[in-house]
Amino acid sequence: MEDILEPSQERNPGKLWSPSFIIKLNRMDLSGKNYKDFIDRNEALKKQYSPERAEKQHSKGKLTAHERISLLFDPGTFEEIDAFVTPADTPVEFGKVEKTYGDGVIVGHGKINGRLVFAYAQDFTIMGGSLGYVHSKKIAKIQEMALKMGSPIIGMMDSGGARIQEGVASLSGYASIFQNIIQSSGIIPQISLIMGPAAGGAVYSPALTDFVFMVNQTSYMFVTGPNVVKEVLNEDVTSDQLGGAEVHATKSGVAHLIYDDEENTILALKKFLSYLPSNNVENPPVLQEDATPDINEKLREIVPDDPNKPYDVKEVINLLVDRNSFFEISELFAPNLVIGFARIKGKTVGIVANQPKVLAGVLDIDSSDKGARFIRFCDAFNIPLITLEDVPGFLPGYEQEHKGIIRHGAKMLFAYSEATVPKITVILRKAYGGAFIVMNSKSLGGDFSFAWPTAEIAVMGPDGAVAILYRKELAEAKDPDKLKAELVKKYRDKIANPFIADESGYIDEVIDPAVTRKKIVSALNALSNKWVKVPARKHGNMPL
Repeated sequence: MEDILEPSQERNPGKLWSPSFIIKLNRMDLSGKNYKDFIDRNEALKKQYSPERAEKQHSKGKLTAHERISLLFDPGTFEEIDAFVTPADTPVEFGKVEKTYGDGVIVGHGKINGRLVFAYAQDFTIMGGSLGYVHSKKIAKIQEMALKMGSPIIGMMDSGGARIQEGVASLSGYASIFQNIIQSSGIIPQISLIMGPAAGGAVYSPALTDFVFMVNQTSYMFVTGPNVVKEVLNEDVTSDQLGGAEVHATKSGVAHLIYDDEENTILALKKFLSYLPSNNVENPPVLQEDATPDINEKLREIVPDDPNKPYDVKEVINLLVDRNSFFEISELFAPNLVIGFARIKGKTVGIVANQPKVLAGVLDIDSSDKGARFIRFCDAFNIPLITLEDVPGFLPGYEQEHKGIIRHGAKMLFAYSEATVPKITVILRKAYGGAFIVMNSKSLGGDFSFAWPTAEIAVMGPDGAVAILYRKELAEAKDPDKLKAELVKKYRDKIANPFIADESGYIDEVIDPAVTRKKIVSALNALSNKWVKVPARKHGNMPL
């Protein structure tokens, strides 16, 4: 991902950032036994976070937990909770547990860009950030507080995993954390920052949250580590090759955003939060209205005359939304579908767009999962959906069918149909077959559906349709290529023509591409009070 530090912001992973929330007291300020104990405890806590421990963390290219907290929150706003708790007692014969304050995790609340946010940061310098009973109780407490207050929660993970000496208590601790994430899902935004190792059962905590950020080269996630892989499969693999940031950003799709260092990761998170509401009963923050023109003639020039020639849909996105407001998600995973947040007239919208530059913009297993997850998040948090469609269909082939393209494609169909937020579609070019339906068609519940004059809407592309419909005629023709070209043109004019769909009411209007933003703004205004009565049920059964 690109570097987002401003020119005035310094990057220096080696510098010691003082934890401003540890009280600095002079023994002459207070007197009496109770105050003496108070001073002693605070000084002991301060000494616990020694320069030696910090330097060891810095030598790995990582910040300390205190430094991460200081960078994340507005200066002077973070309030730590349970700073003085100590680890649970464990049998001595299985190794001594370091009796430090805090039990290897910092938890609390503060302001990020003026809004209340709860967070926890695992401290790898204390027992490797391992999770024991007390450690887990601290995280669970802050999770429950975030839900009660209706505020986002951020988990910064840097841990060696479950504390072996505590046995089942540590496993139960993970379970309570997972339970809280699930109970809060769709109510408050939950974001994970992987700042170091996350292995074994610990990986399911970020996997359950809404978005996962990772740091390249210094963070990794896997269920079974390199040693187990070597023992069971006799394969040599490094932690980074097995579960590094690039692996999860490009292959597994577990990581939504990756950056090259922790400072950029945290700064990106702060920007990212500005698009989201604090909870599911609030609307996202509104920024000052942008001066982006509502009519832009450049949009007429983007789609090529040749229907088989690619173009970059991000050019369309950036001309439709407020300037520099598009924040792409999962850029490196399933790039044939582009998703992300943007602003139109200062208000947050979710963008879902086929990318003709990659696999001609087809839907496949990974892009269907990617789209469905994003659509459901937007629906849960009152974020309108803008769909830009140029899709020739679902990716055919042995591998896709055998791995369940039917089931995965149905996830996206389910997500769009289930969503009750404003849903607007613009068909830029191709809209063929089942993919036309899946990409928020009006019959599936889309509110407004527009098409550019370059759009082609049909059961299948003209070439394929003609090959099936006129198989016999083409086989007998003296010049089959010429005949096919004539029939393809006829099919495109008589069947795939967007005006036919317009006349039949399957779309609302064929529009001049230049006025697309104006049409979207008008549609969003019309839908500002949209209300949908949903059937009474426990929940639907999404084809997972």
